[in-house]
Amino acid sequence: MTLRSAPRRSRGALAACAVLAAVTLLALAGPWLAPHSATEIVGRPYAAPGHGLLGTDQLGRDVLSRVLHGGRGVLLTAAVTTVSGAVLGAAVGLTAALAAVRRPWVDGLVMRPLDALLAIPPLLLLLLFLTAAPGRWSIVAAVVVVSLPLSARVVRAAAGPVTRRAHVEAALARGERLPWLVVRELLPFVAGPLLADAAVRFVLSVYLVAAAGFLGLGTGTADWGVLIADALPGAELQPWALAAPVLLVAVLAVAANVLSDDISRRSRALQA
Repeated sequence: MTLRSAPRRSRGALAACAVLAAVTLLALAGPWLAPHSATEIVGRPYAAPGHGLLGTDQLGRDVLSRVLHGGRGVLLTAAVTTVSGAVLGAAVGLTAALAAVRRPWVDGLVMRPLDALLAIPPLLLLLLFLTAAPGRWSIVAAVVVVSLPLSARVVRAAAGPVTRRAHVEAALARGERLPWLVVRELLPFVAGPLLADAAVRFVLSVYLVAAAGFLGLGTGTADWGVLIADALPGAELQPWALAAPVLLVAVLAVAANVLSDDISRRSRALQA
């Protein structure tokens, strides 16, 4: 295999990076940028834009302030779950791929329970975790459990062909330990698919964290899922209260998917 120089990023990928960076900065700095607190009543209910940039909600609270306050919890929780799921998925997938070289039964022992988890709907797993132990860490644990089987299977599939290459066989013949094999021999060759998959898992994490808030099981009083649930009954009177959080979630999803596609394309080009 020959490694080629990395192709240029497309304009779409650069735009996606800019959008992700802008939304992330806005969400992290939102509480300091908000003109009011998330719970302060600033006017009459369902006031149109003009009384504040996005108007007020059903209780007269400033919609813009609530949107700015609600992004940090969603993004930080999604980021933690994405990184945790990617790290665990990489460890499990790479270990299973190496085990398949000499001990195929270990590969099956590792991957079959994860395949069983794939049969459980993600939202059902989220509800089970939150019913057992409500709180943000339960959301993190639930989303990691949802993401782990998918990430592990992607990494396992990407690492399978690499384990049959000469440099891996030589390392196995030398008796290198598992951490060396995973980090030095396999990980550099599956980093592209792993990063692309992590971008997709980030979208799933955002959806599930927002879903927990929408169902009233989140821990924030103004995260985007809560805002969507609060705005639905009065959407005809104040559409901006619903449109703002929905558009932010949608923009994040589209940008992350575009970035994932670009990472996949660049990874294939490098290994061609």
